[in-house]
Amino acid sequence: MRALSEGRRGSYEGEDPWNVAASGASQQPDPRDRPARLTVGVVGAGRVGPALAASLQLAGHRPVAVSGVSDASRRRAEHLLPGVPLMPPAEVLAHAELVLLTVPDDALPGLVEGLADTGAVRPGQLLVHTSGRYGARVLDPALRAGALPLALHPAMTFTGTPVDVQRLAGCSFGVTAPDELRLAAEALVIEMGGEPEWIAEERRPLYHAALALGANHLVTLVAQSMELLREAGVAAPDRMLGPLLGAALDNALRSGDAALTGPVARGDAGTVAAHVTELRRHAPQTVAGYLAMARATADRALAHGLLKPELAEDLLDVLATGPDGAEGEAR
Repeated sequence: MRALSEGRRGSYEGEDPWNVAASGASQQPDPRDRPARLTVGVVGAGRVGPALAASLQLAGHRPVAVSGVSDASRRRAEHLLPGVPLMPPAEVLAHAELVLLTVPDDALPGLVEGLADTGAVRPGQLLVHTSGRYGARVLDPALRAGALPLALHPAMTFTGTPVDVQRLAGCSFGVTAPDELRLAAEALVIEMGGEPEWIAEERRPLYHAALALGANHLVTLVAQSMELLREAGVAAPDRMLGPLLGAALDNALRSGDAALTGPVARGDAGTVAAHVTELRRHAPQTVAGYLAMARATADRALAHGLLKPELAEDLLDVLATGPDGAEGEAR
């Protein structure tokens, strides 16, 4: 692969990652027959696959086929990969040297088994999945058919629009692959503008849980906060929250638990009790989440010396109540 980012180019000088990749699989074609630029196929035109294929296209690779089931996925593919024909998954594999399997996590094992069992997988074919949950072993059926398995998970949320391609610049990718394919995996990520971060096979579920905790739950928290601000009469909750959340995120990334602030970290039990009362009155569906996050915050604030022990008892009594106001489990 030639179009590597300047900052990492030296790592690959004198080496062709595709030659390295091919040498790691048994009964492979002569790696000299593999072109420097690859034909790319996408199985699963959700929000991720077309964006990654479009990014690879910018690096000189050539998307040649994409599969999609829903009308939305087909429109997305046509928008991000104009002129690339839609085909069934098996035909995508027949046309592409590099195949992106960008389907939901739960669908991935069955898809891989089905493609391998029907003979759709070809020896020497690079098969890349983008699931955060799985490492390379989920691709074992394809490996037995001679494919080269890579797990490349972009740590990014996707919109299904061209802005995703821009956001890949500097995006970290969780990378898992056999050792002999590590060079090829890292090169692909760099060509998409990303930064490879090696994740051990057995650590993939923990890695994915960490990202879900930070990103997916954040969306829920922000959406709830915006709803409550509207209920409180704020006309533009997004404008109010933007600077606050931006500062909080920056502080948290820089300082970790030392960035904790607010009534829980201060031990203001009366304020927290007032919050819970208002939430029960106006948004009872948010109480359980508020209490759970407040308990977690209190535990971390105590552990790091931010919450004074003499103030913690009253606070924890407030937080021990259940979402309906009944006394919860003893701490």
